[in-house]
Amino acid sequence: METMESAPKPRAQGQSPVWLAQRLIRFDTVNPPGDEAECVQWIRGVLDGAGIETRIVAADPRRPNLVARYPGRGLEPPLLLHAHVDVVPVEGQTWTRPPFAGEVVDGELWGRGAVDMKGQLAMMLSALLRMRARGDVPAGDIILAVVPDEETGSDVGSRFLVERHPELFAGVRYAIGEDGGAELGLGRHARLHPIVVAEKRTCWVRLTVRGPGGHASRVAPDTGTVNRLRRVLESISGGGLGIERTPVVDRMLEELAGALPAGVGARIEAFRRNPADPGVLDGLDGTTVRYLRSLVQHTVSATVLHGGTGTNVHPTEIVLELDGRVLPGGFTTEEFLTLLRRQVGADLDLELFVEGEISPPPRLDAFYDRLAAVLRSRDPEGIPLPVVTTASTDARLFSSRLGIQCFGWMPLRHGPDVVYRDRLHCPDERIGVEALEFGAECFHALLSGGP
Repeated sequence: METMESAPKPRAQGQSPVWLAQRLIRFDTVNPPGDEAECVQWIRGVLDGAGIETRIVAADPRRPNLVARYPGRGLEPPLLLHAHVDVVPVEGQTWTRPPFAGEVVDGELWGRGAVDMKGQLAMMLSALLRMRARGDVPAGDIILAVVPDEETGSDVGSRFLVERHPELFAGVRYAIGEDGGAELGLGRHARLHPIVVAEKRTCWVRLTVRGPGGHASRVAPDTGTVNRLRRVLESISGGGLGIERTPVVDRMLEELAGALPAGVGARIEAFRRNPADPGVLDGLDGTTVRYLRSLVQHTVSATVLHGGTGTNVHPTEIVLELDGRVLPGGFTTEEFLTLLRRQVGADLDLELFVEGEISPPPRLDAFYDRLAAVLRSRDPEGIPLPVVTTASTDARLFSSRLGIQCFGWMPLRHGPDVVYRDRLHCPDERIGVEALEFGAECFHALLSGGP
């Protein structure tokens, strides 16, 4: 386990994104329980050693937030970089290599957090350390927020920061966080550089099904709880609540169609024009099809089931937990629940128990163009692309509470067979060494005023 005493010297190998990512991975910050303090204090030691101002604020001393500020010339508003150091559990997964060893094997760095998101944090740190070593002064201040708890709700992380310490982000207009860079499964057709410009919003619902009980030796009535549950599950088996076309997804699909070879691009364009047609995406891999279909509808997935008191008793109540995701574009919770009731049956009890924040509409303005320009300058054959992610990140809090326009920007350059999205939360999570170095170069170019 790393300690503050082992923090690197700023002009030594500590500027390397691979070296930094290795050491971040070696901290076991699995959430729950989190306990990210040692990792965060190590990062503080790295930044303090380079002469970069840091501050620790915490709702829980075992789970602190670090906010660093690199002063600029005051010619532009401050730019926020935000990253979380907690990672998801590894229990129940079979790993080829130890998940917290940070080993480099065959040109890849292995370990939990390599992609989500200690590798990206290492890119950010590497860029800042390199700037400091060279004496670069950016046009505006650069703020780095390193937070805990993103994986389980952000209560002691980003939510605590925006609610209790909004003054730390005064004047910030733009922020860069996780996601982006993950291949869409179309890499064999073109090298795409996704930039996340919007996220779907979380709406988790408990659905309660009730019916008559009785001895299980007798056939259950059609109005029985299990039969009613079966009909509910069948009603949502398609995963969606009807087609909804939104401007941001329309632009994404239009640019994606134009970036791909004619045959594949024509399928994407046909899908853009008529997303209800189930056959227009035939020939694309299943993961890509599921992702694209998730962008044109609010989705709902059954994930947790509670019910029953004994094997020989028909249950009188079953509770089903549903993971709902609402498209960006100002859709309300009430609209989502209305669509869900229409799908599963109006006589069922629905309880919304987790509601994500509604973010402002995305703006693909000059800052988006700047992110795209950096990618083009470092990879002329690559194609930047605005995308919507089906999950949510800490960006939702910075955008909804502080009005900051957030982007998911993880610059990666890799071969056509690598799909980093498929490594998130999975065993054998790993990232290419060259991809890490490419990302650090892109961050350095952006923060230095590039491309």
